[in-house]
Amino acid sequence: MTEDSAKAPRKRSRSSYRKGNSSNVNAGRKNSQPRGRKAAPKVDPVEFWGDPETLRIADEAVEHSGDARALIESLGRPPVPGQETAAQRWFTLVYERAAFLAGALAVAGELDGSE
Repeated sequence: MTEDSAKAPRKRSRSSYRKGNSSNVNAGRKNSQPRGRKAAPKVDPVEFWGDPETLRIADEAVEHSGDARALIESLGRPPVPGQETAAQRWFTLVYERAAFLAGALAVAGELDGSE
């Protein structure tokens, strides 16, 4: 190595500039959005969901199903080769949980007929 080359500044590749603080690209910024992205526009909830005053009143009460999985089981066993029993067990858990949550929503919305 010559004396001139030892004193000359080393050139850095473009990729080495970004390696220093790659874990926190937005360090020091007030907002955490990356450059070039705009914030999502604010949406008016009444415009999005509709005016609650225009909803019709339910005519009849919601009834809870005796067996949440009856319709699905009428279609047969799940088509998961070698795992039919396990799949049927997990699907049953999902169906029963969905029926429970639907019932809870009906009660919360006073649609279940209870006073």
